[in-house]
Amino acid sequence: MLKKCITAIAILISLLFTTPTFAYTVKDGDTVETIAQDHYLTLKELTRLNPQIENMNALYIGQYINTIKPEHKIGGPLKIRKSTNTAKPEYISEADLKVRQAIRKSKPKIHTKSTPKTMEVTAYEKDLLARLVRAEAQNEPFNGKVAVACVVLNRVESKKFPNSIRSVIYARNQFQPVLNGQINKPADKDSREAVNEALSSKRDLVGSSLFFYNPKIAQSRWLDTRPTTLAIGRHVFKK
Repeated sequence: MLKKCITAIAILISLLFTTPTFAYTVKDGDTVETIAQDHYLTLKELTRLNPQIENMNALYIGQYINTIKPEHKIGGPLKIRKSTNTAKPEYISEADLKVRQAIRKSKPKIHTKSTPKTMEVTAYEKDLLARLVRAEAQNEPFNGKVAVACVVLNRVESKKFPNSIRSVIYARNQFQPVLNGQINKPADKDSREAVNEALSSKRDLVGSSLFFYNPKIAQSRWLDTRPTTLAIGRHVFKK
């Protein structure tokens, strides 16, 4: 009986080492959350197992990621000890895991808005953005203030504009408060709170808007022809 067990385990080990057993291949529809759930890991554990991946929220199809904790990997010589227990050992096979994944993927997918990316913003940039919000939307409703901040953040993430808050705000002839000096006045409480909301829970308030203006007082009319995303207060937001 012991010899049979040793033979079976040896065969299992040989099969394990013929493929990247401890690496999971990312497939279409996978997210870091579903991969962690399928492999009984927390997001922190999955991230800790993959220090080579800089951004776990930007996985691509065909990428290999580690899904087995180090203490679960096979390392060193296999030790077998005699036991009086006659119960058959239970194995969780790769096939079982694939069945569970197939069941999950066969269920209808519920499409929700993706979690907004976290943008690294310095204290200086937050203050500068809040000063612009105060100058551009001082008399607008709170959501109008948030929307102005979101437009600036959208520009930072767009390839059509500079990649920092300061560079976007100080780009040539982009914002009137920079031209008339209003940008230098301190931000108020509402503007600072609006920036915080734009960086967190209301990041998608204006969708993909890259522009805003007040059509009643605007001297240039070129924005009239661009697609409108929404209007808040006296401002109209455009793609």
